[in-house]
Amino acid sequence: MKLTLGFSPCPNDTFIFDALIHHKIETEGLEFEVSYEDVETLNNKAFNGDLDITKLSYHAFAYAAKDYELLDAGSALGFGVGPLLITKDAKMAEQLQALLRDGVALPDVLAGLRVGIPGKFTTANFLLGLAFPQLQNKEELIFSDIESSLLEGRIDLGLIIHENRFTYAQKGLHKVVDLGDYWEGKTGFPIPLGGIVVKRTLDPALKLQLNRLVAESVRFAFANPKSGLAYIKEHAQEMEEEVVYKHIELYVNAYSENLGDEGRKAIQYLFDQAKELNIVPTSTEKIFLT
Repeated sequence: MKLTLGFSPCPNDTFIFDALIHHKIETEGLEFEVSYEDVETLNNKAFNGDLDITKLSYHAFAYAAKDYELLDAGSALGFGVGPLLITKDAKMAEQLQALLRDGVALPDVLAGLRVGIPGKFTTANFLLGLAFPQLQNKEELIFSDIESSLLEGRIDLGLIIHENRFTYAQKGLHKVVDLGDYWEGKTGFPIPLGGIVVKRTLDPALKLQLNRLVAESVRFAFANPKSGLAYIKEHAQEMEEEVVYKHIELYVNAYSENLGDEGRKAIQYLFDQAKELNIVPTSTEKIFLT
């Protein structure tokens, strides 16, 4: 049986799925047709119901919950893993930091700043709205283009995700805020970034099988961290091995094998907050598979 599977080319996803798609674990007769896409493309594919199994951002999941439900395995949650808001202007970074620290609304001159975001439906954009709701002049960019857009002056602020958090400083860019730290300070929960969802219309036994296989793939990766290195580097934006493994260590952890009670509570809180702020549509669908 062949199923369509979508995830990003980033090291955390290729690390998780390497054993599954390359049959390093027993896949029990399942084959996978893989699509490698940036997170916002995956979000939009989920809105269209294009894939049987897919990675998406938790923000986007709120818009796709009618068609998909969440696996316990494969998610990216954690502490200290949040998206970063950065700028080329060190003085602007200090000014925005002070406003956020003091709880002061942005003055009009700053509210119009051009912000590059990795997608409207990313969890990163949701968190940006919590920290700086006045920043509405947003331009959607491929996540890997945000640093260059800042350096070339096409945008004033950039919202970066994935391995770019390890490279921005050496390019002369400055952090305004780690939105993961901001979330953790407000909630005490790990930040839910992205999850793996399956189509509701699949056979219930198949969905449970997929959940188990993804968890087994994660366990294999933890036990054999160098096994998929060539595959991971083939798809990574940053090719240096040190950066690759920093990225994996940041985003792949115990929550990736099993959400557990704490992971589920964090995701539910994110959904509840988004609904309370009218950022996402209300839904009565059960979001967790098991």
